[in-house]
Amino acid sequence: MNSLNILARTRLNRIAAAALFALCGAAVPAPAWADTSYYMVTTYDVEGQASIDYKYWNAHYRGKTVAGPDLGIGYGITSRWYTELYGGWIRVGDGAAHYVETAWQNDFMLTQGQFDVDVALHTKIERPQDREEGYALEWGPVLKTDIGRVQLNANLFFQRDYRVTTPGSDNHTELAYQLQMKYRWKSWFQPGLQAFGEVGQWDDWLPSDQQSHRVGPAFFGSYPIGKQEFKYEAAYLMGRNSTRAAKSFVMRAQFIF
Repeated sequence: MNSLNILARTRLNRIAAAALFALCGAAVPAPAWADTSYYMVTTYDVEGQASIDYKYWNAHYRGKTVAGPDLGIGYGITSRWYTELYGGWIRVGDGAAHYVETAWQNDFMLTQGQFDVDVALHTKIERPQDREEGYALEWGPVLKTDIGRVQLNANLFFQRDYRVTTPGSDNHTELAYQLQMKYRWKSWFQPGLQAFGEVGQWDDWLPSDQQSHRVGPAFFGSYPIGKQEFKYEAAYLMGRNSTRAAKSFVMRAQFIF
């Protein structure tokens, strides 16, 4: 195959990848207080790396602020398998923070650079502190591609609650999405955008005025600290949250060793 054909094929692949991410954003027109309503799930080869992971979000409504810090520890078991165990708290207004759940996340990379779009499988199980609430499952595809210095991410997650006290209750599987664009300018500062949303039952979406969608500017970066690394991201999201207009600040800090 000559160089012109190779170049043409590469461009077509990149166009197809960009079209895939555009379709994800358009096809999925947000919310549980799940952390993935506010934090982007991304997958990389971090085999042998351990990390302390701190996450924080808050949502401002009229006269009310709800906030939720998470603290966990993660580890790259293999080049394709990342696992993290963490706990989550909730604070309403000026009240005290209450421990609300324990979560176990596992992400599996299905491709590693052999295609223009990398694909991974995200899974998570949540166990509320109140055992009567049962547990919750989340799973779905994680997609990533690069176009020059721009990195694009798109995720679709299915979420379902299982109530142990009411096993016959009709708990539907809900659909959530995550979108991210990041410009890799410097390792310590990379601007971008993030968007999150929930549309209701996966096969029977809510009316548009009852869906939740949030979007806003985001910033990313990393700093080496000897043989360790500090990574951060932060975003300011605006939109609707559980049918109510809200503004949210989100941050995540990881110490990798």
